[in-house]
Amino acid sequence: MELIHGMSAFLRWLARHAAVLLAVGVFAGLALPPLAALLRPLLVPAISLTLVVTIARLDWRAMAGHGRRIGLTALVVGWLLLVSPVVVWFVADALGAPAALVTALTLMAAAPAIMSAPAFALILGLDAPLAVVVVTVATLATPFTLPPVALALLDLDIDIGVAELMLRLAAIIGGTFAAAYLFKRLAPDGWIAARTAELDGVAVVALLVFAVGIMDGVTARLVERPGFVMLCIAAAFAANLALQAAGALIFGPTGISRALTLGLASGNRNMGLVLAVLADKADFDVVVFFAVGQLPMYILPALLRPLYRRMLGARNA
Repeated sequence: MELIHGMSAFLRWLARHAAVLLAVGVFAGLALPPLAALLRPLLVPAISLTLVVTIARLDWRAMAGHGRRIGLTALVVGWLLLVSPVVVWFVADALGAPAALVTALTLMAAAPAIMSAPAFALILGLDAPLAVVVVTVATLATPFTLPPVALALLDLDIDIGVAELMLRLAAIIGGTFAAAYLFKRLAPDGWIAARTAELDGVAVVALLVFAVGIMDGVTARLVERPGFVMLCIAAAFAANLALQAAGALIFGPTGISRALTLGLASGNRNMGLVLAVLADKADFDVVVFFAVGQLPMYILPALLRPLYRRMLGARNA
């Protein structure tokens, strides 16, 4: 029993300090390359566990309510997958960024929101059910939007069938929802509601594994090409913040909580999915950007959390 109580207390502690721990996790991956290499095979299981835990502890009725707002969902997905990549491509090209960086930024903006967006929304006190709907719909729509965007803006042909990619995405999304549903069905009544902090802690562990594992190989790249890597880091932070601000402003009329949630989804994109689609066709410099692009995803929540609280508090005042 003492072990169980100790583990429960540890998970609650992780949940309370999630934002700071996730920021530290990214730098741990950079500072400890062997640890990053060890955890890299766990990337997909880690991100899947994050989504399963997040979905399982959500209010599914609230999520269904968001799903019925077809107009808002369509506007959000259109902004994420069609409008923002065009805007990012235009700005990056106009600023004279290196060709590989223009490609990486555009592909980043054409990707759906990260699968862990609902977990971050929970950590930050935002609208997690809305984040789940946005992540799910945008991810399922990506096979129909990313290839033509990449071809039209970058003259980049993604050599993979839409049907095959759709099946892959459906397997990931369908599998996580099925696992979350099974978890909720098997859990005793009230068990999940009584252990939300512990479940948040489990999600933090999974996110830490992902944050460390995704950095495999990045330290070596930094030593080899420090100038380009630093440019990629600066561009990743700038793009993340700019897209968050743009998304929040565009959807401001929907209310502060929804606007901040949609801003969060706008700035934090699933570059791992794009990299999986490109496979060995990805340029070396594009891979570098996708790796360091994880830094703002894990660091900014810790920095912006007081701002979120202040803005949400002003709404409730």
